[in-house]
Amino acid sequence: MYGHSWLFDVVYRFLICLQLLNTEAPDLYIRQNPVPNAYTLAINSKKPFIVVHTSLVELLTPRELHTIVYSKQTHRLVVLAHELGHLKCDHGVWLTFANILTMGAYTVPGFGMVTGFLEEQLYRWLRAAELTCDRTTLLVVQDPKVVISVLMKLAGGCPSLADKLNVDAFLEQARSYDKAASNPVGWYIRNAQTRELSHPLPVMRAREIDEWSRSQEYKTLMQKMFQMGLNRV
Repeated sequence: MYGHSWLFDVVYRFLICLQLLNTEAPDLYIRQNPVPNAYTLAINSKKPFIVVHTSLVELLTPRELHTIVYSKQTHRLVVLAHELGHLKCDHGVWLTFANILTMGAYTVPGFGMVTGFLEEQLYRWLRAAELTCDRTTLLVVQDPKVVISVLMKLAGGCPSLADKLNVDAFLEQARSYDKAASNPVGWYIRNAQTRELSHPLPVMRAREIDEWSRSQEYKTLMQKMFQMGLNRV
């Protein structure tokens, strides 16, 4: 269905991620779907797998804005690294447990308030898990602007507008969003908008990855990767 060179490139990027994250290889599938998305599943003792939609592959293949190693294909590396982060952290196992716990609470009379609390905590954990995998992605790609550029495309980008994306402007939106939520009313509105989201808003994910890329924790991890010979993608 796809040319050998294209398949080789995807597999090659996949192997890079596996090496940098020191994790076993799950199965990787490309699925025909018009909605840009990628996801990972780990069910019981079965081998985990990652699925990437064709529309996401198409969205992340235009000419890049930044000149980096493997610049034309690094956005694919971002998606693979993010999904491998979920597997590396065993997010699938904990997510299954949380879902069972929440559904079980629904069957117990009088546990309505408890169920609502569990759901809110579950969504909070889901958002935190996404931020963790964004950090995993940065450790692999080693360029925050590449990660943020992908978040921009997922937020509303398309191949024809790729050259017009501006990372700095996107981060400025995040600062404006923070400023608007700095007062009690703004904080309440933001909390009401996001507390039932499984993913943080893309603009907030961009803000978080930008801040973490300048943290001492990130610098220390990169130094350890350098010492292990894992500092290049």
